[in-house]
Amino acid sequence: MDELRSGLEGVVALETEIMEPDRDGGSLRYRGVDVEPLVGRFPYERIWGLLVDNDLSSVMPDPEPYEPAALTGNAPSDLQAETARLSGVWGLGKLNEISVEQAREDLGRLSAQMMSIVARSARRADGHQDEVPDEVVEQGETAAEKFLLRWKGEADPRAVQAIDTYWICTAEHGLNASTFTARVVASTGADCGAALSAAVGALSGPLHGGAPAYVRPMLEEVAESRDAERWVHDRLSSGGRIMGFGHRVYRAEDPRSRILKKTARELGAHMIDVAEELEGVALKALQERSPDRVLATNVEYYSALVLDVADVPPALAPAMFACSRVAGWSAHILEQKSTGRLFRPSARYIGPVSRPVSEVGGAPVPS
Repeated sequence: MDELRSGLEGVVALETEIMEPDRDGGSLRYRGVDVEPLVGRFPYERIWGLLVDNDLSSVMPDPEPYEPAALTGNAPSDLQAETARLSGVWGLGKLNEISVEQAREDLGRLSAQMMSIVARSARRADGHQDEVPDEVVEQGETAAEKFLLRWKGEADPRAVQAIDTYWICTAEHGLNASTFTARVVASTGADCGAALSAAVGALSGPLHGGAPAYVRPMLEEVAESRDAERWVHDRLSSGGRIMGFGHRVYRAEDPRSRILKKTARELGAHMIDVAEELEGVALKALQERSPDRVLATNVEYYSALVLDVADVPPALAPAMFACSRVAGWSAHILEQKSTGRLFRPSARYIGPVSRPVSEVGGAPVPS
């Protein structure tokens, strides 16, 4: 019990029925259902139903009318702020004081609204001050199509497929940093808006969810150099990192990467040939440098190409990831509510045992 594991590596903190990544990279399953056959047959909003309600006939609702306070065009920040604000605007109840049914309703309302907030923020970032009329958005048949209509006022079928596939592949992935954050906040009895807003903040850093923003510029550098082997050699020799490879969980290829690579090829993604060439060169070089480590292609690598099909700029990538993950977060918040257990891990103190105030410095305040 006293063993220290930095970063909580390998520590089992809870039991879940939602999903567990297949460490050998064989398949991606949500509640035991293989995800790959679902892509293209069930839209994201149905996958939300599978994760939250264990039912593919269940659907994430459409967003209700809502006026954001002041969108800045920085989608991750706008999303975190507005999600927290919704708690007050809607008067959401505390998780330890409301029923499971009410919590489920709150999470559905929030999930739908979060997607709308990201689309509206992205539109602001594009320089548009106007809103796309609701009657135009309502013409969309799926959440991905409505998202694009809310953002751009139009929805190219290739872009719809790209976003829908990306969202499905990244809807849930076990006890990652943002999901753990959502569960920790939920364990305090906070409302659903607080838990989801905290989760958004946890993925705003580049180490969790933001990596696709770095992949596209990297591919552009490789394309400009016209020499993938030289580029990889120079990057590794200088101590640089090749984004999109390696994962804390997988001992083999990330199965999400396989699905997204197939989609990128089907949609004729820009720089797909460059990406596949770099992938081959990078995997070989990484294996030679670290023969005892598994550094396979992860989800971020081909996510960047799939999102590029929909003209998603790198800065928007973390918010797009948040849109997908509302399903997994919602499922985990409900599961955490059912435990009624507060997270309270221990820490090992390694500071001084005792010392006089004089060692700290600073003059006392005159009485």
